[in-house]
Amino acid sequence: MKGIKVGEKQSQYPIMQGGMGVGVSMHNLAGNVSKEGGIGLISTADIGYQEEDFHTNPLQANLRAIGKEIKKAREIAGEDKILGVNIMVALNHYKEIVKECVKNKIDLIVSGAGIPKELPEYVQGTSTKIAPIVSSLRCCKLIVKHWIKKYNYVPDMIVIEGPEAGGHLGFKEEELEEENKPNLEEITKEIVDYIEEVKQEHHKEIPVISAGGIWDKNDIKKYLQLGASGVQMATRFVATYECDASNAFKQAYVQAKKEDVQIIHSPVGMPGRAVYNSFVQKQKEQKAKIEKCYQCIRTCNVATTPYCITKALINAVKGNMENALIFCGSNVDKVKEIISVHDLMQELTC
Repeated sequence: MKGIKVGEKQSQYPIMQGGMGVGVSMHNLAGNVSKEGGIGLISTADIGYQEEDFHTNPLQANLRAIGKEIKKAREIAGEDKILGVNIMVALNHYKEIVKECVKNKIDLIVSGAGIPKELPEYVQGTSTKIAPIVSSLRCCKLIVKHWIKKYNYVPDMIVIEGPEAGGHLGFKEEELEEENKPNLEEITKEIVDYIEEVKQEHHKEIPVISAGGIWDKNDIKKYLQLGASGVQMATRFVATYECDASNAFKQAYVQAKKEDVQIIHSPVGMPGRAVYNSFVQKQKEQKAKIEKCYQCIRTCNVATTPYCITKALINAVKGNMENALIFCGSNVDKVKEIISVHDLMQELTC
C-alpha cells in the first residue's frame, strides 16, 4: 500500500484518521496514528474544553489549546510525520481557528460541515495544505472551480465523506433513507475522474480520500482500486487505547448494536449519525434548558435548539453517558474490543 503525499511529506500507509470532536481525537490519538504511518487529525471543535477559562472565554481557550495539542501530537509523531486538523466551516470563529492552526505550522487542514469558500485566503504563502470535505461531484466541482477562479488555488486533497459516516453528514435527511442513499463507490469514481482532469490541466497531484463506513483491509483495497489515493476512518480509531475519549465513551462503541444507530437531527441544523440512547430520547420529548451558550456553531439558535450540542459532546468525551450525545459511524456494531493504534494499523495494512 502506497502512502498519501501531503506537500513534501508522505505517509507510510494510505490511511487518514477522521477528526472527531469534542475531544475524541486530540493529541494522543492523532499523534499515535501519524507515528504508526497514517495521517492523524486533531478535531478543533471546542478543543479548549479542558482549559480553565473555557466557560468564560471559549474562543481564547480554544485558540490556546490548538497550540498545546499540536505541540503534544508532534512530540508523539515526530517532525517528519504528517499531522492534520479537522475544522468545521460552521464554527463561529472559523477564520481565527484556521489561522491559529497555520501559525502552529500544521501540515494539513481538512474542512467540512459547510463549504470552505475562503479557506485558500487564510493559508496562501504558508506550507499548510488544505482539503475540502465533499459529499457529491456537484459539491466538489463547486469548491474546486471557486478556489481556482477566486484564488488561483487548486485543492491539495479532496476528502469524500459518504452517507455511512459518523457525526454530522453532508446529506439531506431524506437522502439518508435506505432507498435514497447515495453510493460512496459511485461518488468516488465520479470525483476521481473529475479530479484527474483537474490534475492534468493544472499539473498538480491531488489525492482523493474516500470516507464513510470503511471498516477493514478489503474496504481499503476496494477504494484504492477505484482510484482513491487513500481512505479516512474514524469509528475504528475510537476503539483504541490511545483515543483521547473516556473509557466509558469507548465502551459505548463496544456495546452498541446495529439497531442502536440512528440518524438524528442535530441542534446545528444538520442530520447526524449517533447512538440512540436515553439522552437522545429525552431530547425528543422535552427541550433542554440552555444555561450557557459557548457560541460554537453559527447555525445554532439558543431560543430554538433542543439542547446544547457542546455540553452533550463534552459529557460524552468525559464519560457522563446519561447526558451524552454519542456520534458514531454506521459500522459501530462491529466494534468488539479496544486495541492499540499500532495493532489496528497492522491489521489494516498487513
